Amino acid sequence: MTDAFTPSRRRWAILALLFASTVLNYVDRQTLSILAASIQGELGMTDSDYARIVQVFLFTYTLAYLGAGWVTDRLGTKLSLALFVGWWSIANMLTGLVQNVTQLGAARAALGLGEAGNYTAGPKAVSEHFPPAERGFAVGVYTAGAMIGATIAPPLIAWLALAHSWRAAFVITGAAGFVWIAAWFWIYRSAKAPAAGAQTSRYPWSRVLRDRTVWGLAGARMVADPVWYFYLFWLPKYMGDQYGMGLVQVAQFAWIVYLAADFGSIGGGLLSGALVKRGIDAQRSRLLALSVAAVLGPMGMFIAGGVGFGAMLALAAVVTFAHMVFQVNLTSLVVDRYPGHGVATVFGVIAAGSGVGGMLSTQVVGQLVGTTGYAPLFVMMGCLYPVACGLAWWAVSGKRAQPKVEAAAQQA
Repeated sequence: MTDAFTPSRRRWAILALLFASTVLNYVDRQTLSILAASIQGELGMTDSDYARIVQVFLFTYTLAYLGAGWVTDRLGTKLSLALFVGWWSIANMLTGLVQNVTQLGAARAALGLGEAGNYTAGPKAVSEHFPPAERGFAVGVYTAGAMIGATIAPPLIAWLALAHSWRAAFVITGAAGFVWIAAWFWIYRSAKAPAAGAQTSRYPWSRVLRDRTVWGLAGARMVADPVWYFYLFWLPKYMGDQYGMGLVQVAQFAWIVYLAADFGSIGGGLLSGALVKRGIDAQRSRLLALSVAAVLGPMGMFIAGGVGFGAMLALAAVVTFAHMVFQVNLTSLVVDRYPGHGVATVFGVIAAGSGVGGMLSTQVVGQLVGTTGYAPLFVMMGCLYPVACGLAWWAVSGKRAQPKVEAAAQQA
């Protein structure tokens, strides 16, 4: 059968599938939180049980990053991402079959082990198929799938549960992953083979663990990502506590903040891509975009002054916009710096920093909300972006990028 895709067209089809896998990733992740009340009633799950299950997911998700990157580089993008999507889809379907809290915890732990792979295979696919000027945009597009997934999950999951049952909602959303796998195997092709003399050996762990840049960028993620977790998990509650808003009112307005994140995801990629097209070095372009995010992020500190609801919403939107500009360009920086055969392993270590920051910050925020209130937290979160940006600049300064084969540039 004739292949309908030219290399140029294929890379955009691949990007569409990366976007779709990220949407599925977040839909499957959100299903438990949306159906928690129904599940609690049937399984006799307490709030403490639910909190422990969430922590188990975060722990396995963070731990999985270290292995998922290695698996991605070892098996290649095509096979590894299919395995990751298949794994987490089965885990999500098994959640619909659980009979007790222990089984539920095991199913969500398995989900965490699979879902991390989406974010190690994504950068590798971008490295293989997109030239530097397009990488930021490509990373931004598939990253935007996270917020799209988080946005469509509540009505979709609620409809499935009401039309069938909460168990069926897990099974149906999990089964969607196998439809995605079929499309992935049909469309994905590996990039052209490297030119003669190019570096193709394995990227050893010893080299990764000795690399100052890896640890510096992991530290940047660990410092910056708690801001995202704070606005994602605590802003709706703050809207209720501070402004007396009910569930319906929160739902009417909170989506604006997360829509701004999507604009930051795509806009941040376009910003650094435009700088590359103007002749600025790709890595410096990413760092300049990170600096823009570091200037915008601290604006959230003004919320601590007790501003009106409209101003609070606008400031929160600026922060989520800035965060995605930061995240997309830090990911693109990793793709720029490291060779295709090692980029997933490196990114796995860096992304694990995000999980560590999330687990630590969740406990700290929970304690401070009950003692000091929200105001100090908004100030604290505003201070983190400049620190994270400084870590990124330090990590890259004086360090040359690893040799890299621009297969995508040959194809474009």
